Amino acid sequence: MSSVALAVHDGITMFEVAAVCEVFGVDRGITGRWYDFTVCGAGDVRFGGWFRAEASQGLDGLAAADTVIVPACRDVSGDPPADLVAAVRAAHDAGARIVSICTGAFVLAAAGLLDGRRATTHWLHAELLAARYPHVTVDPNVLYVDEGDVLTSAGKAAGMDLCLHLVRLDHGVAVANDLARRLVVPPHRAGGQAQFIRAPVDTGGRGRPLANLLPWVLARLDRPLTVEDLAREANMSSRNLARHFNAATGTTPLRWLLTQRIHRAQELLETTDDSVESIAARTGMGTAATLRRHFNRAVGVPPDAYRRTFRDGLAGPSTPA
Repeated sequence: MSSVALAVHDGITMFEVAAVCEVFGVDRGITGRWYDFTVCGAGDVRFGGWFRAEASQGLDGLAAADTVIVPACRDVSGDPPADLVAAVRAAHDAGARIVSICTGAFVLAAAGLLDGRRATTHWLHAELLAARYPHVTVDPNVLYVDEGDVLTSAGKAAGMDLCLHLVRLDHGVAVANDLARRLVVPPHRAGGQAQFIRAPVDTGGRGRPLANLLPWVLARLDRPLTVEDLAREANMSSRNLARHFNAATGTTPLRWLLTQRIHRAQELLETTDDSVESIAARTGMGTAATLRRHFNRAVGVPPDAYRRTFRDGLAGPSTPA
């Protein structure tokens, strides 16, 4: 995969464009030959609403590239540009590897390239992508998905993860790691988008059956609550409770309870220096081993790694080099 083309269009976002240009457009002498890089677009393109630039080639230049990268669309409420969709489809038909960053997945989906495939996008837009393109299996939890000739990534920084993955595929682990060091980014991040999603708590709403129960549960997460405890507090049978829970939250009482315990553990890992054992007790998990097992399964990384991710960045700015 020696040539890479970046497909730009009006209103494109800045971060994703910059990441692609830094990875594929700059030969740092790491290996014998780097990529032939070009930017393809239709006329003048507005970048992030701040300035305009002219692409070096038209969109028809995408078909000559080995790899085509489609960065994020600023607005996913409407259909992506028809000329961009057609050019991406033509490039794939010509044998190009097609890559999207963030909401660029909407372009790939519109081109029919994601039908019958697993794909991802920014978690904020995953439901919309799945609803608009029902033949696509959307995974909102991962940082990127590699389907061979079609690859998709989650939002912004996950685009850098996918770019480094491409370099790893094309040039090997050592070259990708060297590039990551020069860019001062991790060569591979553990986990997926789940660790960055802050899910809201549905407290049932005024007048609904669970309006009083859910806050009551949240105030007692450190206790060994059972479905029977919740049903007794709600003054209903366990079966009736399960029915109301499914209607209000889309899940079972025990699964909802576990999710809230995980969210509380995330909060404590981010804001306190409590040990994992202490957090396990404060969230009703009982033991550190139980917390680690459920946390790793739900978030994608162990508690200690999660804490490093969200606490190390709070230490304040370092002295400029």
